[in-house]
Amino acid sequence: MGVFGQVARPAILAAGRSDRLRRSAERLPVTREVVHRFVPGDTVEDALGAVARLRDTQRLVSIDYLGEDVTDRDTAAATVQAYLGLLSALGGRGEQAGRPRPLEISLKLSALGQALPCDGDKIAFENAHTICARAAELGVWVTVDAEDHTTTDSTLSIVRELRADFPWLGTVLQAYLRRTAADCTELADMRIRLCKGAYDEPASVAHRDAGEVTESYLRCLRILMAGTGYPMVASHDPVVIGAVAEMAAEFNRGSDDFEYQMLYGIRDDEQRRLALAGNHVRVYVPFGTQWYGYFVRRLAERPANLTFFLRALVD
Repeated sequence: MGVFGQVARPAILAAGRSDRLRRSAERLPVTREVVHRFVPGDTVEDALGAVARLRDTQRLVSIDYLGEDVTDRDTAAATVQAYLGLLSALGGRGEQAGRPRPLEISLKLSALGQALPCDGDKIAFENAHTICARAAELGVWVTVDAEDHTTTDSTLSIVRELRADFPWLGTVLQAYLRRTAADCTELADMRIRLCKGAYDEPASVAHRDAGEVTESYLRCLRILMAGTGYPMVASHDPVVIGAVAEMAAEFNRGSDDFEYQMLYGIRDDEQRRLALAGNHVRVYVPFGTQWYGYFVRRLAERPANLTFFLRALVD
């Protein structure tokens, strides 16, 4: 795995679980300035500014209102209202809905009450249903995010239930989990965002070697490409990106039958290159005040992200 994977990544992810470090980071102006590379801001207006810039370059967008691990009903209800406000603002852009839909929102079920001790799954389902119903009215897609492996069964169960009313709903599968090839086979008729995975998972449930994760990703992507759904290739890895065109051709998929996805602020030149070549490229745009956990996971994903952060602090 190398020094980064063996030493730096676990340490960074551990920092992401520290409330003391989170409070310290949120007070430092220099940290907030660097965070804006990955998170355009705290408000809907900040998110809409990023959306406008990306749409001007023919890129699609997926917007995430940051927040997770909600432990009370009121906060979950506030998250629902935040998403409804975001959807109203997106609807005001007057985008033409097509395939793929240019605008999408991403939901974390833990932000909608999934972890509540009583009826958490039911509360999360009802809150997600409210958001999906409004999104359907406005022609905006919804994709349910993946979180750590302990939530996977609950998340996929809620997704299956939601799809009874919203068959266009998408979800995320993480290639580093050992179960994911089987999940891809079962869900190959859906919109699936396939990512490598950003949580610190034990070897009993997840591949930990970088090469093994990439191999698992390509196996899972092949399953999705062979299916009847809509694969969303969420990766910055040149090896993965380099394999997509040949795999799509093998399964007779045109440019409207899959898309690339990348994170806001990462490999912008590559995003533009793929879009100019006629591919659908969707950029994941997070916003909100709860940026710390997301930001730390981005630092842990790639040595280049950590180098950028450290260089900016020195500057």
